[in-house]
Amino acid sequence: MKYKYQAKTKEGDTQIGYVEAANRDAAVTVLSGHGLYVLKIEESEKSSFLDRFSVYFSGVKRQDMVVFTRQFATLLQARLPLKNALNTLYDQTANPSLKNSIAMISQDIDAGLALSQAMERQSDIFSGFFVSMIRSAEVTGNLDEVMEFLADYNEREANLISKARSAMIYPAVIIVLFVVVAIVMMVVVFPQIRPIFEQSGVELPLLSRIFLNSGQVISDWWFAFLLGLAVIIVMVADYVQSPEGKAFLSDLKIKAPIIKKVYIPITMTRFANASAMLLQGGVPVAQAMEIVGETIDSSLYREILHDISNDVRQGVSLSQAIIQRPEYFPSLVHQMVAVGETSGQLTQMFKKISDFYTREADTMVSNLVELIQPVLLVGVAIFVGLLFGSILLPLYSLTSTFQ
Repeated sequence: MKYKYQAKTKEGDTQIGYVEAANRDAAVTVLSGHGLYVLKIEESEKSSFLDRFSVYFSGVKRQDMVVFTRQFATLLQARLPLKNALNTLYDQTANPSLKNSIAMISQDIDAGLALSQAMERQSDIFSGFFVSMIRSAEVTGNLDEVMEFLADYNEREANLISKARSAMIYPAVIIVLFVVVAIVMMVVVFPQIRPIFEQSGVELPLLSRIFLNSGQVISDWWFAFLLGLAVIIVMVADYVQSPEGKAFLSDLKIKAPIIKKVYIPITMTRFANASAMLLQGGVPVAQAMEIVGETIDSSLYREILHDISNDVRQGVSLSQAIIQRPEYFPSLVHQMVAVGETSGQLTQMFKKISDFYTREADTMVSNLVELIQPVLLVGVAIFVGLLFGSILLPLYSLTSTFQ
């Protein structure tokens, strides 16, 4: 839940901002932990549809974060002071939201906050995973190395998601083109030839009547169709941004036969990558699982990893906690984790899991593209045949009457 607060810093300056927490007391605790004296705190108003929709245009895109982390890592490896590095990043960043966030981080550091604390206050941009890695780096003193890890991680994430999305571009283009052609045929072409059939008295086949009547309805009520389509798009976009919609999509990705073949390898790659980085940074296993849940864009996996974290805190081994959820974790994962726990090389095992499922995801995406293209072409060919058949069959009947 999001809370708006007004507080005083140790220096006596007034500070206004937002903080996310489970409840009001937790929000006060978080702010107090950052050295702030809370004057006023209240629940932020629930975001409207327009607020959620504006995220698509005003938010920080994944590619912006890839560039940011890579540049940050390069500057830190060049031994630039943190303040100078942030100033350079501010000058080179084009995204307004990220640019403003960098300025706020720089101001917070000037006020005495650590980098992790400053980033934590920009929770809408920097994930819990990102902040936790920075916090562990501040403890171990290897901030430049951790930032390099984060840069590599973001690049792998962006590359993996880009491949998955690219697999759907070709089918989407084909489907859209077919729908456009079908609508043009029914709205423009069919009405032109309909009077010929009516005057000739030829009985039209059922398929022809369906297409002709559909074209007539669309032609007469096109405004209503466009309005209805716009309303449906708005309602769907609003729903998928709601908690219920996100939960439904997460469940669908797991259960849909074809989608899960790609989604699970991608999710396992993200799970293993994040786990390896956190464990390498010295984060305890239970806490690492909690944080990893925040890095995976799935409310379902977030709850599962939260439960796994609680199991580990109660003394259950990580491999046993994972094996209890076979629907969400392939057997290879718990077997590799069990080997890592036995040998004391859990971090290395997570890296091997990541490498395996990275290749698995690439293979599945490639196979999906190769499978979709011929199936899609056959499907489109069948519908095109029906479309033109609805015209050719009456024309054949018409010519038969003149013989």
